[in-house]
Order: sequence, then C-alpha cells, then structure tokens
Amino acid sequence: MKKLLGLSFILFYTSSFFSQSSSEPGYVSGNVQAIGQYYQEDTLINAALPNHLYGFNGFTNINFQKGDFRAGIRYETYLNTLEGYPTSFSGTGIGYRYLTWNKDNVEVTVGSFYDQLGSGMILRAYEERQLGIDNAIDGLRLKYNPYKGVYLKSFIGKQRHVFNDGLVNGNGIVRAIDAELNINELFDSLANSKFKMELGGSFVSKFNNDNNTPDYILPLNVGASSARLNMRYDKWRFSGEFVHKINDPYPDNQDERFNYLYKNGEGLLFNLGYSTKGFAVDFSAKHMDNMLWRSTNVSVGPTDLLIGFLPALTKQHTYNLAATLYPYATNPRGEISYQADLIYKIPKKTILGGKYGTTISLNFATSYVPKRDFIDDQLTSRNSYSTQYFSRSDSILYQDINIEIKRKINKHLKFNVNYFNFIFEDRAVLVAQHHELIHAQIAVLDLTYKINREHSLRFELQGLWTKWATPEQGDSQLISTGETVPRKQDQGDWAFAQIEYTFSPHWYVAILDQYNYGNTEPKKQLHYALASAGYINGSHRFSLQYGKQRAGVFCVGGVCRAVPASNGLTFTFTSSF
Repeated sequence: MKKLLGLSFILFYTSSFFSQSSSEPGYVSGNVQAIGQYYQEDTLINAALPNHLYGFNGFTNINFQKGDFRAGIRYETYLNTLEGYPTSFSGTGIGYRYLTWNKDNVEVTVGSFYDQLGSGMILRAYEERQLGIDNAIDGLRLKYNPYKGVYLKSFIGKQRHVFNDGLVNGNGIVRAIDAELNINELFDSLANSKFKMELGGSFVSKFNNDNNTPDYILPLNVGASSARLNMRYDKWRFSGEFVHKINDPYPDNQDERFNYLYKNGEGLLFNLGYSTKGFAVDFSAKHMDNMLWRSTNVSVGPTDLLIGFLPALTKQHTYNLAATLYPYATNPRGEISYQADLIYKIPKKTILGGKYGTTISLNFATSYVPKRDFIDDQLTSRNSYSTQYFSRSDSILYQDINIEIKRKINKHLKFNVNYFNFIFEDRAVLVAQHHELIHAQIAVLDLTYKINREHSLRFELQGLWTKWATPEQGDSQLISTGETVPRKQDQGDWAFAQIEYTFSPHWYVAILDQYNYGNTEPKKQLHYALASAGYINGSHRFSLQYGKQRAGVFCVGGVCRAVPASNGLTFTFTSSF
C-alpha cells in the first residue's frame, strides 16, 4: 500500500509539473481486465479443485501524457492465481511503472519497458498475458535519431522475474545496443524509389553471478550479436537475419548431452514474399541451434527470464481442435524449419468465384531436428556436437498442411471450410497424453447466417481423427473392462460443435461441446460442454461461461502453457478508457 501511495504521489507531482511546464492539455488513458473462476469438483475429467475454490487475475493500466512526457503504472492482482497460470504470480501490487521524455530526437525511458530487436531472437522483452509471460526490462533506455534515417538505441536493466505483491526482478543484468539505417531516408535521391532497404545490427550481453553449480566454471558475461536486412521492391519483399551467441551453459535434466552445454548458439531466419491484388505468396526458412538464453544460469520456469524469443514458422490456428490438441511449440534446443503460404482470391462474378469472390489459402510448415554429429568431449570443452547450416536430420518435429476456403454465398450466408493434416512428435514437447509420433487430420465447417442487420447465427462443426497406433507404439491396450483392444494414437477421435447467436450491438450467447468419442478407453469418452454469454457496450465487455474445459495447452507464437481440466463458472470483464 505504501508503494501504491508513493507512486500515486509521483504521478500526481509529475502531472502537476507537466501542467506548469506546458500549455498543452494532458490526458489519461488505460485499460482494465479482470478474470475470475469458481471451481467445482469433477472427478470424471480430473478437474482442478484448489483449496481456495476461487481464482482471480486482474490488472489496470493507467497512462498519463502531456507534451513531451509520458508516465504510467500497472496495478496487478492475483488472489489466488487462476489454475494453469504460473505460480510465480501472486498477491497484489504494482508490476510495471515508467516515465518517458521525448524531445529533439532524443527519447529517455526510466522504469519498466518492452522492446524487441529484429525478429526477437537476440532480444524480445514483451508481455503475453494469456501465457503468463512478462519479461519487461526494468532500467534505463535511450533512443537517439542523430540524422535522418539513422536510429540508435541502447538500454540496460534487469528482467521482471516474478510477481509477489509487486514487481520482483531477476538478478541478471541485460545490456543492449542497436543501430538501424533506413537507406531511403538517408539518401534524398532514393526517397521516392520503389526500392526500399533497411540495415540493422544489435549487440546484447548479460551479466549474472547467481550460478549454483560447483561442477563447472560458468561465464559471468555472455554476449550475442546480430545483423539484419529488409528490402522491398514493388511487389516483392525480402528479410534476413543472422544471430550468433557465445557459450551460455544452462542445466538440462532430460539429456546429459545438452546439460551445461558450452557450444555457441546460432540463428538464421529468411523470408521472401510477393503480393499483388488477389494473390500473395510467402516463403520462410529458419535454422536455429542452441539459441535459448536467459539472464540466469539457474534452472527456472520454462518462460522465466528469457532474453531471446524463438520465432515460430507456422500458421497461428484459431479453431479449437487445431489450436489446442496438437499445437506447434518451438523446440528450444534447435530446429530446421520451413513455411510456405499462398493466398489466392478467385475473382467475383465467375463460375468458381461466385457473386462475391472466393478466397483460398494454402499453408505448409515443417520442422526437423538439426543433423548433429555428437562428439565425446563432456569432460573437456563440452561442445557436445557439431552441425551445419540448414542440415536437418530425419527426425521430424512437426508438419502442418492446411487449406482454407472462404466464400460469401449471398448477403445472408457465408462459410469457411478448413482441412488440417498434422504430424506431431510429442516426445519433443510432451503435451499429449501418449508421447509418440502422432498423425492427425482435422476438418472444420464454419457457417454464418445473417438474419438481419442486428441478428446473426454462427454454426461450427469440427472433427479430428488420429491414426491407429503401430506395433512399435503399442497397437493395443488393456482397458477398464479387462479387454485388450486396438488403440488409436493419443486420445483417438474428437468432435466439436458450437452454435453462437449474436444480437447486435450488445449481446451474444453460445453453446459448445467437445466429445472424445473415439477414445479407446470407454470411460474416457467424455463430453466437455460449455455455455457462454456476453454483453458489449463500446469498449466495455462482460462475459460469463459455465461448464467443463478439458486439459490441454494454450500456445501463442510457438510458446505454450499447460491448462488443467476444470469445471465451474468463469467471468471476464475488460474495458479501456
């Protein structure tokens, strides 16, 4: 409470100073989010049932801006933390606060800030509240634009680690410098050219001495450097980035070959795209090896104190079965990945395009374990293996082939049809119930019927089918009746159905059900029914949902968190001002 009162005084004093130093009006903005869940017992689905029975996560951002100055705080509350959310979030207090001044091409920020250099492989400080990720840097950042087209940036600070009645930083210190040249801004003769080019480079280092192993000499300072290039000409675009990180040993209890590995880390990321009216194609390739790094060498949670971000080369799925049963998760030890996207709109008023046109989207993504030549140096240099750029092994991690067709039939009816074909190596990510190489197919039909300007209905049907297990995987299993029966991979087949009714501009109601009808074990052929309703008024949104939620994973950009099964009532409120 003392911290809150103290910071409130600072903001009040700062705003008073602003009002005296500038004739411009100041303004306040912000947003609020609150999620509460009441848990009920459900032994059939092994639902989470904490002692407190009720979980609550909430936060409020308040920002003030006047002239060249900005200031803000975020007040957070976890009483008690929702099940599945990181347990490192607890209590109530201030988790983020900053003050920024910007004038004469100079910007200074003190306090908390988020930032990203290039693709984020070398550094990404960001918040993803749904995953419980917040590695904001707490320190000082300086941005300087000394000449047109030249952008310089430097910062130093500690990363947010946990929240315990307020912000708690990790011990490690992160230091970074970044430079970017916009060639078209730098040279007047290229200002109006169709050819656009940007060059950039970064250097990031960390210092930490919180290591607790007597077995190895761990470096106190670890550095990483990167170079990047972005180009565009007319309808073409290209980007490339190279990142190199020196040795950064970190404990790995699953495989001794990666435990306190002293090998350097490397990352290469390329993208080539072409787009024109009604057509776009995009190709991406990634080589990443040993690029996981944190501001500590002590074992922490999977998403704690991450300096770099491991970008995903897959489509971000939104349909339930595709998004939550076998989602892509970036392999932190390394991967060779490729992705291709193609979007084509069949012109309207044609036989195939129909009255309004038809959009077809094709996507292919795959990831493999890098080809590694292991060496016996565990008692000496501990490099463990050598590898070559874009040299992949035969060990597949993930493959996703999907197609989407969108078409508007008339002014009342439109549909989406989707097909997904997955290969999913769960022995690498451990999110399924059976850790094996899983083959799954998913089909989705999404229909929206607009009754009139204010009322509409949406119907969604999904099906997921896995292959029969092979003899090597154990093609049969003993079930509760004492019989031995053939086994389908993982949990077998699923069906999903949802109906949603919207009466604009304020209300909606929805009912959905997930049914694991193809589970080999009869007692696990369960329904997960859920009903929800919501009210929307401008920037304010309130929703309630009641029912069962199955255990699964939630992923954003290749970063995932496990979500336990639950049964109960959940309310959500969001607002901005």
